[in-house]
Amino acid sequence: MGISSALYSGVSGLNTNAQAMTVIGNNLANTNTLGFKGARTVFSDLLSSTINGSGGLSQVGRGVNVSKVDNIFSQGTFESTESPLDVAIEGDGFFLLKQPGDDSTYYSRAGAFRFDEDGFMVNPEGFRVQGQQYDANGVLIPGNPSDVQIANQGLVGANVTTEVTLSTNLDATEIINAGPVDTTDPTTYTYSSSTQVYDTLGGPHLVSFYFNKTGNNTWDWSWSTVDSNGVAIPAGAANPSTPGGTLTFLPDGLLEDPTNPGNPYPAGETLTANIPAIDWQNGTTPTAMTLSFDTTQFNSDSVVISQNQNGYGAGELTGVNINEDGIVIASYANGEQVFISNLVLGKFTNPNGLESAGNNLFLATTSSGGSRIGLPGPELGKIFTNSLEQSNVDMGSEFVRMITVQRGFQANSKIITTVDELLGELINLKR
Repeated sequence: MGISSALYSGVSGLNTNAQAMTVIGNNLANTNTLGFKGARTVFSDLLSSTINGSGGLSQVGRGVNVSKVDNIFSQGTFESTESPLDVAIEGDGFFLLKQPGDDSTYYSRAGAFRFDEDGFMVNPEGFRVQGQQYDANGVLIPGNPSDVQIANQGLVGANVTTEVTLSTNLDATEIINAGPVDTTDPTTYTYSSSTQVYDTLGGPHLVSFYFNKTGNNTWDWSWSTVDSNGVAIPAGAANPSTPGGTLTFLPDGLLEDPTNPGNPYPAGETLTANIPAIDWQNGTTPTAMTLSFDTTQFNSDSVVISQNQNGYGAGELTGVNINEDGIVIASYANGEQVFISNLVLGKFTNPNGLESAGNNLFLATTSSGGSRIGLPGPELGKIFTNSLEQSNVDMGSEFVRMITVQRGFQANSKIITTVDELLGELINLKR
């Protein structure tokens, strides 16, 4: 009876060490697998049998068993890549993915993403990446994460100009000129500047602004427009003899606030004026513009510091990238950048309880608990762009484990051969 027990103890050792070797082999096979997390085998002894001896009750072991194969979720090293859609996580978070037609949420550390033919961001196996969507105004939409998709893969629509801001300085040393403005005669105005604006179809037009010093600290301003072919719109507007308004400056060169005479505008406020709706005579909707003057009058040359307007023409999609906050941004040929979605991450209290689903994917279980889902950050993990997380397998450690498992297997095989010899001797007792 005792000899047979030793035989089966040796067999359990062979089986257990073989399982451990399988785990080591899997680790080494995935040395170059993106986001792979290595595993280790935890052994435990089997229930011991009880024997009676002269000294009382004693226990004899019955062998060994695999207690648990633990995944090791330590941080892997990063590899820099050329793809703007490659992302890696520094921290404990996981990317969220879903398979089309399946409501199950999968979790992964591998961030080699791309876009499919329908504009969905997917991993190499076609699982769709999940993110928090942005609305047309670039505001994050509350609610559950959904598929990251670029719906408009062609032209992005145009945006009509409704606001224009002029940041200029008008030379305080200019001489007074009270005559009406004639755009064909530069001597009839003191200074001019132009900016490009857009109609409702994204067509470009030029708006010119004319400044004429009519007195100390007083300037009249007027405007004129031309279409893309340089034709005045409306007819005759190229010679704006009627001022659009007046700019009054304080002795220190700042614009005076008409609602508070003798004082400048409060910080962040400027003089605004309305340009009536312009009919570009090309079938587009006539649109009005709000003009803001961020203007000074210092003893310096008249100069345009900046000109800003909120319109743009239609543009083709030129590229998509992910920034360090995990925001997916689509870039268009007209210079516009559109926020599409913000990648979300999930974190588990017990990641060792996750179930491996293959293809670098995991599924949540009752052992892992539910995931805490949110945007990238200090708690869930930081996003690194143009990077991929490599396997966390340490080849040196795996080879040392391989040696110890090999010796364990050899020792247990020796037990079996020794027991076999003992059984042979037992049988020979009959001879």
